[in-house]
Amino acid sequence: MSEEQAIRAVIHLYVDGMAFANEPALKKAFHRQAAIVGNFQGAVEWLSRDEFIASIMAEAPAAPGTQPLMEIEMIEITGDTASVRVIDEFAGMRFSDYLSLLKADGRWTIVNKLYHLHA
Repeated sequence: MSEEQAIRAVIHLYVDGMAFANEPALKKAFHRQAAIVGNFQGAVEWLSRDEFIASIMAEAPAAPGTQPLMEIEMIEITGDTASVRVIDEFAGMRFSDYLSLLKADGRWTIVNKLYHLHA
């Protein structure tokens, strides 16, 4: 598997984990010390991985068999770091996510998620 394919697999884990409230997938996609940051409901939201996952679990998951929106617009890889821009939807809201990934111990994980919520 190429580095780009491995990164795409992590992005799939992330988007599917959000859409279907799959906590193990989200824990695998995100580093345990990841930060999730963006403006939400008029205030800066700054969450830990576990706070983010808890917020996902509090929402109703997508129906089984549905295909969640995932448009990977950009992947840039420099050695053991990568940046990804992906458009996705969660709970009826559309986001542009800017994800920073790090390859450690042979696998890619999301270490930071900066998001924009589209109006």
